[in-house]
Amino acid sequence: MKILKDILYKVGIESVTGSTEIAIHRIDFDSRKIETNDVFVAIRGSLSDGHDYIDKAIQLGANAIICDILPQDTVKGITYIKVKDTNTALAFMAANYFGNPSEKLKLVGVTGTNGKTTIASLLFQLFQKAGFKVGLLSTVKIMVDEKEYKATHTTPDSLTINHYLNEMIDAGVTHCFMEVSSHGVHQKRTEALHFTGGIFTNLSHDHLDYHSTFAEYRDVKKSFFDSLPKSAFALSNIDDKNGSVMLQNTKARKLTYALKTYADFKAYILESQLSGLLLKVNDNEVWVKLIGNFNAYNVLAIYGTAVELGMDNLEALRLLSDLESVSGRFEYIISQSAITVIVDYAHTPDALENVLKTVEDIRTKNEQLIAVVGCGGNRDKAKRPVMAQIAASLSDKAILTSDNPRNEDPEVILDEMEKGVEPQNYKKILRITDRKQAIKTACQLAQPGDIILIAGKGHETYQEINGVRHHFDDMETVKEILEQLGK
Repeated sequence: MKILKDILYKVGIESVTGSTEIAIHRIDFDSRKIETNDVFVAIRGSLSDGHDYIDKAIQLGANAIICDILPQDTVKGITYIKVKDTNTALAFMAANYFGNPSEKLKLVGVTGTNGKTTIASLLFQLFQKAGFKVGLLSTVKIMVDEKEYKATHTTPDSLTINHYLNEMIDAGVTHCFMEVSSHGVHQKRTEALHFTGGIFTNLSHDHLDYHSTFAEYRDVKKSFFDSLPKSAFALSNIDDKNGSVMLQNTKARKLTYALKTYADFKAYILESQLSGLLLKVNDNEVWVKLIGNFNAYNVLAIYGTAVELGMDNLEALRLLSDLESVSGRFEYIISQSAITVIVDYAHTPDALENVLKTVEDIRTKNEQLIAVVGCGGNRDKAKRPVMAQIAASLSDKAILTSDNPRNEDPEVILDEMEKGVEPQNYKKILRITDRKQAIKTACQLAQPGDIILIAGKGHETYQEINGVRHHFDDMETVKEILEQLGK
């Protein structure tokens, strides 16, 4: 049991009704999970408002309510804390409840449109290989040293983050690498966390279904760097036009990485093949098993972070050369008849263009490139025509198909994608709504030596249709189809 007043440290309290000296059991923002002596935090979500469930939480046993609007009728014996913003209050309460675990290890946040998962996951891998106990909070999974948990969000809620950070402290973890999404920052999930460093990857068209404008999306990312303490480092991709923006107001130590311009961490691509990259990083050459220009940037971010966290330069490069690619990120297989199939998470215009241009750089031009591309339902509609045009213009044949249609009609999604295809590329597209059939068609069309790119889902092992998640794994499906076809 903890005392309520102890977990209210740094919370912006506007008024208190009742006592803060009461013993509390847990904190939760889901009224369905409330038990005796729990604190219920009323959060405003996109689909529902926690303030509507205050009575239910009390009925289930809550003895304290955190809200930004007091109920008209209060219940005797219940403590009501009115705060300016319940999301921010939850963040500080969660950190206090678990003993501020982020202050007891080195926590590095990775933000940007593309590359977050790769950088966070490979930093986890690199520091683990260096002999450290490491934690990971990513889109793909959560790791507490060797123990793996399933991830549900890119950036989990404040309670979940602090719960796992606390578990990491108990397990002796010294470093944790965390994906920081714009949603997470905007919803204050990262508030009250102590970061040792922050990494900016790039910024392109994404999440404009959530953020009303690109400027708002950029500024939310920037606010993460604005909040870094003086003791932290801020490492930014200066080749991205927003890279310098991220560093404008940060109190942290400013560092840069780049392929094209002068930077603290600079690389040149000496060789680019399907088997990897030969890079000159600052003054040293290193071979890595990662593919494409975008991964050269990721390597620089990883190297720069390792050095900033105290690792020897040459040791960092040695470990970089041993890293394996992340699941669903330019993951490829070569069939018995020499058909190369690449599965990648690319689900934004910029990411899709990067992957297709990477394939273009490493192909011989004697083979055809077939792209299988879809767009998610109930998400940013503006990118649909753009992605279809990129797929059609940068491949020999593009198959437009379903991604996660969610609650939208997949045919309508494909209609909107198709509108972006320019007339000269129209003959290159096929439209196959069923994703498995689209992948099968790509495999049937492919000849020995050809390359197939299946974009959009990467590591995901489900397809969401009408609100229901069905098992679907792109790489698993490819292997099954190639075996059936005898290729």
